[in-house]
Amino acid sequence: MKTTLELPDDLFAQAKVAAVKRNTTFRAIVEHALRREVGQAEEGGSPYFRVGPDGIPRICHTGKVRVTSAMVRELMEEE
Repeated sequence: MKTTLELPDDLFAQAKVAAVKRNTTFRAIVEHALRREVGQAEEGGSPYFRVGPDGIPRICHTGKVRVTSAMVRELMEEE
């Protein structure tokens, strides 16, 4: 399906740069971001990370889960 989005110029530029760095397309970046957002809303989010009100991911401290470098890298790749 095709649609039109209005984005701030700086966000559009950042997304284009991210697409180039990841050797993918702007369309793929937008689709990935939407799938992640919709999936987190449906599944209740990641058990390891939560997005704060400022939009910054925060590590959850449950005492049961040891946060690893791999988890942090995975989150960074999503952003």
